[in-house]
Order: sequence, then structure tokens, then C-alpha cells
Amino acid sequence: MKLFQLSCCSTADISLEHLQKRDIAYVPFHFFLDEREYVDDLGRSVPYDQFYQAMAGGASTRTSQVNVTEFCDYFRRFLDEGLDVLHVCLSSGISGVSNSAFTAQKILREEYPQRKIYIVDSLGASSGYGLLMDKLADLQEQGLDAEQTYAWAEAHKLELHHWFFSTDLTFYIRGGRISKTAGTIGSILDICPLLNMDAQGKLIPRAKIRTKKRVIKEIVEKMRQNAQGGLDYDGKCYISQSACLEDAQAVAALVEKTFPRLQGPVEINPIGYTIGSHTGPGTVALFFWGKTRQD
Repeated sequence: MKLFQLSCCSTADISLEHLQKRDIAYVPFHFFLDEREYVDDLGRSVPYDQFYQAMAGGASTRTSQVNVTEFCDYFRRFLDEGLDVLHVCLSSGISGVSNSAFTAQKILREEYPQRKIYIVDSLGASSGYGLLMDKLADLQEQGLDAEQTYAWAEAHKLELHHWFFSTDLTFYIRGGRISKTAGTIGSILDICPLLNMDAQGKLIPRAKIRTKKRVIKEIVEKMRQNAQGGLDYDGKCYISQSACLEDAQAVAALVEKTFPRLQGPVEINPIGYTIGSHTGPGTVALFFWGKTRQD
């Protein structure tokens, strides 16, 4: 008998089928494509290829996080069934959504004094956040209760590594993350920035690498340097990508060759609407369990 509901936001960037298989509920962000509002429903409202084609064609995008009222209505579904809730949020380093979740927790604590809501700031994003959810589902299946699973998440979430690179600087320029001049020069020189998430869950540029071939090698090298057990890493590995599946497959192939003891093949997921609205097409992200992340 299930004692609590495991939950995340749509920004965990794993498929609806995966979530349903692991009995993980999700609450959707919202996104706007040329000012038309959609629910971030994991690829159903707009096919991902069409979404990124529209962005490449100049369509405007913006996002809206889950608000307090939406969280309250969402959590009540489970509380009314007599279930506690463990909800994991997108990193506070890139979004304020955890503030809304914590506010809803306080409101519902008075309405449902017999129930518990646990909120975890994942300090992660995209399928790295999804990899954390998959591990928590393992723990739930092993019989841990909500409090024990929450404690594990808080103790181990910084062991989840997030490394990203982009082969298209257009949306880094448009979003103001790099200057137009730097972006233009970088595009001419075929520079692919390599970034990761720090201990505050913020996305930090780490290197500027020329050519896609070199950055693919370097991102796998970062996994070798940081993965639990080094080349003997035997955990799962996820990749997410925005309209650059062949690049993601090249990274996956090199990971599987380099780490022969992986727990299953590398899982590749699309970067969803919310994260993708800011990265644009051309981003590949690699996620694995490793040493505790530092600043």
C-alpha cells in the first residue's frame, strides 16, 4: 500500500510514460510561444520538434512557473486521498518555484494537520532532476516512508552532476547570458560553451571549447573525473537534448564505451518547453551520480 505520493514539476524532463511507470505525479509549468499560452505537458501540446523549429524561426518564448494556488489545488488531490506528499522542485538557483511550493505547504498544513507535505529544492534541472526522481522512486519501492525519502534526497542531491554544452549561441545572446559581440565571435570560431550546476543550483560557465567534437570528448571527461567510482561507475546516466539528437547520441555512445559497468543504456530525453525556452535548440546535457558538487 502506497503511503505517500512522490511528485515533481514538469521541468524534470523525463517522459510521461516514465513518470507513470514509476508512479511519480507532476505539476506543469506554463510556456508561451508567440504569446499563446500552453501547459508544459511533456510534449503533448506542441511536438518538441515543432517547438524548436519555431524558436529557430524567430518565435518568441517565455515561461511561467507554478503559482501558490496551483500548488494548493494540486497537493489537495493527494491529501484528500489520505496520502502524504514528497514534492521535488526545480532548482532555486534558476527559478523561484520552490518559494510557491513552500508557501502552499504552510497553507495546507493548517487545512490538513494530520498529513505531511515535504518539499525538496532539487538544486537541479532537466533530466538531472529527473534522475533524482528516478532514484527516489527506487527508495519508495524499497519501503522507505516520506520522511526517510525526504532525508535521503536532502543528504544526496548534490551528488547529482549536471554538465551542459551548446552548439548554438543564438539564445544565449538573446537571453543576455552572453554579449552579442562575444556570441558572434564565438559562433565564427565554432566555440561551444561547457557549463555545469554548482552547489547553489546555478548554471556556471566552465570552459569555452572549439568544435563540437572536442566538447563531446570534454563533457565525457568531466564524467570520468567526477563520477562515483570513476571508470567503474555503475549507476544510471541520463542525457537531455534540444533538437540535436545526433549530438546526444554521440555523447551517449562515448559514455557507454568509457563506462562499461553502467546500469543499463544511457537514457536520452528531450529538453522540455520550460528549460528549452531559455536554451533554445542545440543544447546537450549529461547527468550522473558523482562526488558532492562544489562551487
